[in-house]
Amino acid sequence: MSTAAELLILIPLADALLAQLRAAPGLPPLRYAPNGVDWDDPQLGRVRYLLTNGSTGLCVAQMNALPQLRLVAAFGAGYENIDVQAARGRGIAVTHAPGANDATVADHAMALMLGISRGLHLLDGAVKAGRWDGSRAARPTVNGKRLGIVGLGNIGEKIARRAAAFDMEIGYHTRRARADSPYRHYPGVPALAAASDYLVLACPGGPATRHLIDAAALDALGPQGFLINIARGSVVDTAALVAALRQRRIAGAALDVVDGEPALPPEFSTLDNLLLTPHISGRSPEALQTQLRMFIAAVTASANGETPPHQVAQ
Repeated sequence: MSTAAELLILIPLADALLAQLRAAPGLPPLRYAPNGVDWDDPQLGRVRYLLTNGSTGLCVAQMNALPQLRLVAAFGAGYENIDVQAARGRGIAVTHAPGANDATVADHAMALMLGISRGLHLLDGAVKAGRWDGSRAARPTVNGKRLGIVGLGNIGEKIARRAAAFDMEIGYHTRRARADSPYRHYPGVPALAAASDYLVLACPGGPATRHLIDAAALDALGPQGFLINIARGSVVDTAALVAALRQRRIAGAALDVVDGEPALPPEFSTLDNLLLTPHISGRSPEALQTQLRMFIAAVTASANGETPPHQVAQ
């Protein structure tokens, strides 16, 4: 591999992962820029490989600043903010890491579902503050309840299998019914929400699903229903969600993703029926190592003139 080539990383990575990349044989020098890039820097002409993710993405103007770019890799399954068509027009391969963190995300979805329904985010603080007896009110559980899943890809399937162990009744919404699925298909989100005690979002982000969960969907979910989002923040109309939570038109929400993250609406800090985690549903040591191996394989293949594995769907 030419010593002039560089690998640009646009997203934050743990020190241990960066050390593994720097030690990987055959990889070019790293340019680590998680806090932003001066896109007018002529040194970017050396960048041949780039690591980003679905949220950060890569746009046409940024590609124009990277004349030697040959590979854009998303560190995860999502790639919604990468301009894939523009990349293809420039002969740039776009890869991602499908399946690498599916199990971890599904585990986290179940944790959020249990956490918000049982009120764990409130009970921990109450007990530590000495309010043992005063915090022992009955809370909903998931056993035997109705679960609606928006998006039944690999992650949605794994969530459904986990939910089946809780004897949940499972329905789902996708654009087309899946002939191989044993679960009931709902052609619209409001209909699914109305038939759900828990509505879990496991669909892709991007323009096609922006604000798919709006005021009508939340009203259909109703005052006993809980919303769980491990998809993308853009899928939910945040203003409508804040209003529904404040007015108790839904029972609660648990979000691992927020539109505009990491910035949060100030109203979030006032809602006791909202549980938040910082977009970590896909982060486990095992998942991160798998994603790293897939990225290294993509760079290595590209450098050797081979077709990188796991290119995004045509």
